[in-house]
Amino acid sequence: MTDNTHALLAKVPTGLLIGGHWRDATDGATFDVENPATGEVLLTLASAGSDDALAALDAACEAQADWARTAPRERAELLRRGFDLVRERAEEFATLMTLEMGKPLAESRGEVTYGAEYLRWFSEETVRDYGRTFPAPEGTLQMLTRRKPVGPCLLITPWNFPLAMATRKIAPAIAAGCTMVLKPAKLTPLTSQYFAQTMLDAGLPPGVLNVVSGSSASAISSPLMADSRLRKISFTGSTPVGRNLLKAAADNVLRTSMELGGNAPFLVFEDADLDAAVEGAMGAKMRNIGEACTAANRFLVHESVAEEFASRFAQRISELTLGNGLDDGVTCGPLIDESARQSITELVDDAVEKGARVLTGGERGDGPGYFYSPTVLIDVPASARVAREEIFGPVAPIITFRDEKEALEIANDTEYGLASYVYTESIDRLWRISDGLEFGLMGANVGVISNAAAPFGGVKQSGMGREGGAEGLDEYTSLQYIGMRNPYASA
Repeated sequence: MTDNTHALLAKVPTGLLIGGHWRDATDGATFDVENPATGEVLLTLASAGSDDALAALDAACEAQADWARTAPRERAELLRRGFDLVRERAEEFATLMTLEMGKPLAESRGEVTYGAEYLRWFSEETVRDYGRTFPAPEGTLQMLTRRKPVGPCLLITPWNFPLAMATRKIAPAIAAGCTMVLKPAKLTPLTSQYFAQTMLDAGLPPGVLNVVSGSSASAISSPLMADSRLRKISFTGSTPVGRNLLKAAADNVLRTSMELGGNAPFLVFEDADLDAAVEGAMGAKMRNIGEACTAANRFLVHESVAEEFASRFAQRISELTLGNGLDDGVTCGPLIDESARQSITELVDDAVEKGARVLTGGERGDGPGYFYSPTVLIDVPASARVAREEIFGPVAPIITFRDEKEALEIANDTEYGLASYVYTESIDRLWRISDGLEFGLMGANVGVISNAAAPFGGVKQSGMGREGGAEGLDEYTSLQYIGMRNPYASA
């Protein structure tokens, strides 16, 4: 590692943030964080156990009442200071993300911009947490509604967007007046650790945000979810884990936000602008090395344009440069770990065995790091695993369809329902397809649609609740109705 890298890592807290102070784990346990491009250990962090998790909840509960009473304008200005500090430290955040997650530095810089926008957006929404007042239909009552903080929250973030997934949960919780215990992913906790320190530097009071990184997720989540003081869980991750968390949440009837797996279809109709479709496909598939729940998972292309689309797309994919995301010119980094690379290898091998053709890629990288070449497959049969399972990597299977009806049948033939993408020049078709698609998000002639101002979330096995937008603030509030006697009502 370079001197600059060492200097940056020295700024990252390695302890647990509990009650405004960084401290060691109760039992002294630690875990290592590696660079997936080199296998080097970046830092060794304190590894939280059950006692640490409960201490973090103690701190959150102690701070909750005062934080809920903090003026909305004060919470808004704190979020804005956090936004400004993240922007000031943008290059440090971007470098940290590339070091621990692997994405090219240019993409990490893009995530800093995207992640910071949640701080700015919710700083503006903080003072717009509206209620209503209206008379009862009978005229006997004045009816009021108001939104109150839901209470202490457990936030569990994934490894693939280390900054944006943290800000997307923390910012609305701060805006609503909730305290938090954050459990970052063990593979990429450094960005969250540095972000938490940044929020302390912005003036966040002790106990509002507590961070318990650790090697065992269950050692942290299980005691917290069994504690009746916890009032909400927000989780981003796999559907199987989400199901287990929902079962645990039922015991204390916790508010839940679940952003789970995806199997996004990318539909290209015969009248699509193929140049635009290929450009959109690059963004929808290769953003974040394909390691995104919104990544295009299945390319459903009309049979009349499938060969031309595949040829153009494969050409663009073949021009990507695989390597360490910190190196100049690299446009595709490593996968997060060896298990992820092995999973991709098995999916591609299965597809080829069942008749798919490799147009480009299909190879594991040599040397250190968890590299797999960006891959395009054509003639992919419906029986191939890659046509049904979430890929989470740089592999694009192309499947053909004959008409709208078949396109919708293939697209919806999945337990998931998060993102989808449609390319067509027909406005009428866009409306018909949007009606027929069973997905919470749809990109209409665009391949990247995430935005802090948009409500992000899915249907079916992709989860429940929404993050971002005005809806994202509601997720951290409970609605209270107050009925008041109408002084003008007849006795």
